[in-house]
Amino acid sequence: MRPVIPYVTAGLLFGLGVYGVLRRRNAVLVLMAVELMLNAVNLILVTADTTVRSQLPHGGQVFALFVIVLAAAEIGVGLAIVLQLYRLRASVAVDEVPLTERPPAARPAGPAAAGVAGGTAARPGSAAGTDARPGPDRPEGER
Repeated sequence: MRPVIPYVTAGLLFGLGVYGVLRRRNAVLVLMAVELMLNAVNLILVTADTTVRSQLPHGGQVFALFVIVLAAAEIGVGLAIVLQLYRLRASVAVDEVPLTERPPAARPAGPAAAGVAGGTAARPGSAAGTDARPGPDRPEGER
């Protein structure tokens, strides 16, 4: 068998996948382009296994199975991220994804912020730092 045709096909598939990753804005289409690249690698592994006889019997096919498992895991995690992105932003455009964290919102200054100095927030109807709720060691009438 002449391995030129599968290698050229794999090269074209990989190039098409790279183009899709670099030029697409939709996250689902980027995931599909990554799958094209992984399938091109699978084609190369299987072709190399049939044309080059190495020490391991069917080593390329075993590696291709590992790539298929990794691709399935990548699609599961990738689609979960895309769905969460769509729920938060109502868009799956890759250009609109913020890559840095947002700064925390400024806390309003008020009586609740004054009781935070010791690490416990003041509850309405109680003194700052004391707990007015009954607990397992505090009877109902004692406060």
